[in-house]
Amino acid sequence: MFERPKPSEIPAQPGAYMFRDRHGKVIYVGKAKSLRSRVTSYFGVGLHPRTQAMVDSARTVDWILTETEVAALMLEYSLIKQHRPRFNIKLVDDKSYPYLMITRSQEWPQALVVRGKKRKGNEYFGPYAHTYAIRKTLDQLLRTFPVRTCSNGLFERQRAQGRPCLLYHIEKCSGPCIRAVEPADYQDMVDGLAAFLNGDTDGVIADLESQMWTAAEREEYELAARYRDRTDDVRRAMLRQEVVTERPEDFDLIAFHGDELESAFQVLNVRRGRVVGRRGIVVDRVEDLTDPELMSRVIRELDGDERPPREVLVVVEPDEMGLVSEWLSELRGSRVEVRVPQRGAKRRLMETTATNAAEAFARHRLSRQRDHNARARALRSLQEVLGLVDPPLRIEAFDVSTLQGTSTVASMVVLEDGLPKRNDYRRFRIRNVAGQDDFASMEETVRRRFKAYLRERERPTAEQGRFSYPPGLVVIDGGAGQLGRAVKVLDDLELDIPVIGLAKKMEEVYIPGRPEPLRIPRDAEALYLLQQVRDEAHRFAITYHRQLRSKTMVDSVLDEVPGVGPKRKKDLLKRFGSLKKIRQAGVEELAEVVPEPVAADLYAALHG
Repeated sequence: MFERPKPSEIPAQPGAYMFRDRHGKVIYVGKAKSLRSRVTSYFGVGLHPRTQAMVDSARTVDWILTETEVAALMLEYSLIKQHRPRFNIKLVDDKSYPYLMITRSQEWPQALVVRGKKRKGNEYFGPYAHTYAIRKTLDQLLRTFPVRTCSNGLFERQRAQGRPCLLYHIEKCSGPCIRAVEPADYQDMVDGLAAFLNGDTDGVIADLESQMWTAAEREEYELAARYRDRTDDVRRAMLRQEVVTERPEDFDLIAFHGDELESAFQVLNVRRGRVVGRRGIVVDRVEDLTDPELMSRVIRELDGDERPPREVLVVVEPDEMGLVSEWLSELRGSRVEVRVPQRGAKRRLMETTATNAAEAFARHRLSRQRDHNARARALRSLQEVLGLVDPPLRIEAFDVSTLQGTSTVASMVVLEDGLPKRNDYRRFRIRNVAGQDDFASMEETVRRRFKAYLRERERPTAEQGRFSYPPGLVVIDGGAGQLGRAVKVLDDLELDIPVIGLAKKMEEVYIPGRPEPLRIPRDAEALYLLQQVRDEAHRFAITYHRQLRSKTMVDSVLDEVPGVGPKRKKDLLKRFGSLKKIRQAGVEELAEVVPEPVAADLYAALHG
């Protein structure tokens, strides 16, 4: 129950106030010109759903007085930085779209296609709808503006060796690593690339043509021909983003990505080899359809109102392929072929379209997560469905990953207020379980997590770590067996924390003491929240498991090669990234990292 202070106890002065939950953790910080007026407003009716969720989670409120409202604002800022309350607003960058970045802050700027948070000192162009389009454009422009696109590590390595990489030899880099270009000339190339990306294509072409005619008047015909070729490259780059096939073909591409509840479709309409239309739709899979059945339904919905092209390319064969093809042929008035592309440019374009569908699906789910009202409804829905006392503002999910009992690992992911809190994620390498025993592995993971909580709880508040805060709900990936082990751990440690088991079928939730699993309705907001935390825990566990397996494979192979010790092993992985790429390297490439005799032995070991 909330310990509501009397209005007369709250000072009518400026200050900052803090709402705390039952564990004493600050969940919201605010400031006010009059604390009495502001704090008492939280105890009225008709609050915003998000505000109401915060008040429902709080147990106490306290405040700090300041002399002025400005001082209260500064105090609020510092308290938010210190406590990072879950109900205060968080600024999240949109990481969905690719940008082309020029690192202006570097001595020799590089051009890269990047995603994520923007950093000072760099110049960004975009965002672009498709990564493949800007990569192709950049590749075309490098012949005219040969700026470096290599990583900083490769640049420093080539500079130390005094020789350029392959891009220099194919004239897609001017060789700044060996100072084959003057800094002023290199800067002109960077400025020219930036001007083109900013849309000044006419100015770039006019400048190149001017230099071409100037060189021709001086009878420097080879230089003039080079400027002519660069001008042609720029003109081609202007068109490259919209041209997807060399031949003037007509076809539609249909790809999708999703789960058992929703799927995002991406459709590309290509006419005469050029993309003339793009469509993105999200389908609610209300019916229990297989992927081929879903594709069949969507093709009919998309092409039923217009004349289809000669060819429809799909990521998966639709159910009743012949019937679908016949129906489309009747709409067109001539034969329409429906097929899955197997090779060539169309296969690559299909892969790109599928990637776009995956990104669209991720954006759709992310927009759902970012909707404060939706998240508040989901938490309340989960509270009602599971019969919890409070909305589970902090949810921790555990998953185990193994391959026939080897490299067994577990993951713990955290959602606070319905959003992933990645700083609190944890990975566990199973220590005390021999062979494949998912039940025992889950028990060890949960026990280690909550023993750490008990240890952290005994420390002073200022010294407590991220394990010090208990969850409002524990989600175990698995059925009754895994759930029973988790319940045993919590009982042994005398902890009163709600815990459920989530079976592979998303509608089945196992609750302690209940003989039959609970089936959550498909339209319940709680289902989306549980699906999110399940998928995130599984992804995090699988990623860690693959890392360990990869490391084990690398160690087992490299340890057998004489002359390859821990340092050289580290250098090889830093240079090539994986055992697969080390195996693909030739002796000369390996010799760039280790001595030639060791490189020869390593190559022989990797190739039998």
